Amino acid sequence: MEIVQIVLDKKLLHAADLAAKRTRRNRSALVRDALREHLRRLELRASEERDRQGYTRHAEGEAESQRWESEATWPDE
Repeated sequence: MEIVQIVLDKKLLHAADLAAKRTRRNRSALVRDALREHLRRLELRASEERDRQGYTRHAEGEAESQRWESEATWPDE
């Protein structure tokens, strides 16, 4: 592992220390886990945006959705 230095305001540092104590971790472990989670969410958002752009570029027309319309209805009893 590498040692890094970050600057936090007192309020954020205090909140981090309380969260670390509550979760029985040290401050470094809390920050590592929080950063991992943040990076995971950023990657998920980027992936969703790539999917959204792909579907937008290859959007199906009205005729395509009409073919599936009967599949989405309840059968008559």
